[in-house]
Amino acid sequence: MRQLEELNLVDNFLVNSLTSHQIYGEPAARCILECILGRKLGKLQVIPQRFVQGEDTDKHGIRMDVYLDEEDGELFDMEPDNNSGKVDVAALPKRARFYHAKLDAGSLKAGERYRALRNVVVVFITTYDPFSLERMVYTVKNGCIEVPELPYEDGARTIFLYTQGTKGNPPEDLQELLHYMEHSSRENAKTESLQRLHEMVTAVKRDGKVGLAYMKSFEIEERIREEGIEVGLAKGKTAGLAQAVLDLLGCLGDVPSSLQETIIAQKDDTTLRTWLKLAAKAESVAEFTKQI
Repeated sequence: MRQLEELNLVDNFLVNSLTSHQIYGEPAARCILECILGRKLGKLQVIPQRFVQGEDTDKHGIRMDVYLDEEDGELFDMEPDNNSGKVDVAALPKRARFYHAKLDAGSLKAGERYRALRNVVVVFITTYDPFSLERMVYTVKNGCIEVPELPYEDGARTIFLYTQGTKGNPPEDLQELLHYMEHSSRENAKTESLQRLHEMVTAVKRDGKVGLAYMKSFEIEERIREEGIEVGLAKGKTAGLAQAVLDLLGCLGDVPSSLQETIIAQKDDTTLRTWLKLAAKAESVAEFTKQI
């Protein structure tokens, strides 16, 4: 187990802890996103680890690492990703497509016209090269194959950022940011903006509640391994994971029968895995219920 002090901003736990922090969450998320986009942002609401369920219990949901809502502006999903498995890398474009679909489906209210659909930007920050072209920035938008110059703006954009990319003449401040996110130490905070970000990262790492949550997350991962839940997942057995969620909640207090039924009926592995981690971090059954 790595120490909390050794984590970098490409690690899910640290980026979630930073962006969800009551004091540092919004300014830290703003610092990162403004550098990536190259523009100032308006009023920003940060929602770390937002979960969007499937339309039914047998449909796939998504867990977004950092969801950001710019008032009267765009919606953003920021996903640090250091999982370089070949299967996961090959599926990254379809993952991006699915994330866009889920975000779009939840952002248009009943009765609203399509022109009210918000622009959505999904940002993947990877420690591997997703397209093997050594570029730091890959920006993907929909367009017309037959007439590439045809203006076509549907409001959807995906940005893939490779932390070690060198080609494409990326802005220097973006190069510095991505290097810092992969190696989040004081010596790599070379700009004034990154120095402020590093101060926030350091403060979050020293926060007692964050340290406790990290130990708790490690304990639940150990429990997953010890009880063989990962093996059950690999074989498509979700019952063991659902029971683990119920066991953790049982340590917090009485679990209402309606909540028990919801958990047992859930068949999506991604959803159950997310619920397990939420149950590990929750201070009460009521808090868990509110989060899901």
